[in-house]
Amino acid sequence: MSPGPGRPPGAVDLGEGAWFWHAAGFVAAPDRAPLFATLVDTLPLRVEMLRILGREVATPRLTAWMGDPGCAYRYSGRTFEPAPFTPALLAVRARLAETLGADFNTVLANLYRDGRDAMGWHADDEPELGPAAPDDVLIASVSLGAARKFVMRHRRHAGRGDPEGRRALVLADGDLLVMGGTMQRRWQHAVPRTTQPVAARLNLTFRMRRPAS
Repeated sequence: MSPGPGRPPGAVDLGEGAWFWHAAGFVAAPDRAPLFATLVDTLPLRVEMLRILGREVATPRLTAWMGDPGCAYRYSGRTFEPAPFTPALLAVRARLAETLGADFNTVLANLYRDGRDAMGWHADDEPELGPAAPDDVLIASVSLGAARKFVMRHRRHAGRGDPEGRRALVLADGDLLVMGGTMQRRWQHAVPRTTQPVAARLNLTFRMRRPAS
């Protein structure tokens, strides 16, 4: 399989068309703290109410949805209209386009305030995501701040305790994680809670939102 737009050489092939690529230090060390502070100060981060299994649940983290005009995003029973890209986000977007050869028109920001904030098992498999869901969805995730564990499991192993079909990474300050191909169709991912003392982490998950047909 050729690398293609968005698939860098050295990506980890998980089979069935799924792959990921972990690039440590994507954001240079001198830029990390200023970028983190700027984004936390300027993004419209807040707790959202989502409908999960028929119940209204508050997100255990602060979130913000940004994007180009017309890039509304629907998940967990809510439709989110995008706030405009900030100058700092546009700079990260441009760097990702240069690195991956793909232009991301939306980004979901998640601020994990401490170890109690988390993200449960899920896949970003909404049909409007591109380049061509469900077999070609490109997600570029930039981490800033405290390191957190990021776990992945194949859908056939969901709910099982065995380690087969599972992967785990530690995403540190400035790291980039790219997930592509059938990753969102075949695999789920999560950011688990931790009882260890941990500072705040900001995660920027850039996506390609396809126009409504």
